[in-house]
Parts: sequence; structure tokens; C-alpha cells
Amino acid sequence: QVHLEESGGGLVQPGGSLRLSCAASGNIFSIDAMGWFRQAPGKERELVAVEPSGGSTNYADSVKGRFTISRDNSKNTVYLQMNSLKPEDTAVYYCNAKIRSKSDYALGYRRVYNYWGQGTQVTVSS
Repeated sequence: QVHLEESGGGLVQPGGSLRLSCAASGNIFSIDAMGWFRQAPGKERELVAVEPSGGSTNYADSVKGRFTISRDNSKNTVYLQMNSLKPEDTAVYYCNAKIRSKSDYALGYRRVYNYWGQGTQVTVSS
């Protein structure tokens, strides 16, 4: 089993900054990608940013130039630095990771499992 532990959400004024963190732990052989999604009230969950292992980072158009995703592979951790926050960035932010397990690897399998964090609230308001 794999656990994603998120932190860093909160209340911030428009124009402010927040940094989210998400650490993966457990039955991990390798991580194909880590990223962030968000869901505002009454809306569907949407991609914010994703960083594949060995691939190009992808951002939602609405956050380009303001948000930066980064990973510390030694800690199985992904970060989301959010600057110039706007009220429309208010949402629950979810960490996502696509992981291959140690136990699968030992058995010769190479399946990719999709995991989600519990979500952290980000509120941008004056």
C-alpha cells in the first residue's frame, strides 16, 4: 500500500503565495509521475500541474507563469509553489502519484497504480 501525505494549504490574500508538499511512502519501487489536481465547489476535478519522471512538466493554462511544480526524488516528494494567487484558485488541492510497487516488481509485474492524497484546502480571499 502507498500513502500520500499532503501539507501546506491555508488561507491567503489575493496576490499572496503558498507552497504545497506531498510525500509518498510505502510499497514504492518507482514513480512514473507526480502532480497536483484541484476541485472547486460545484466543479469537476482538474489538472493543475504534473511532472513525469524523465518527461516534460505540464501546467494548466490558468496557472502558467504563477505556479511551479518540482520534485525531490530522494524523498518521493512533490511540491507546488503557488504565487500571485487569485480568488479563482480557491479549491481543494489533491496530490496524485502514478507508482509501480516493490511487490509487483518482485513478482515480475510492471503495473502502474494511481494514488491520491486526502486533499488540502487552499482559500484565496481578502
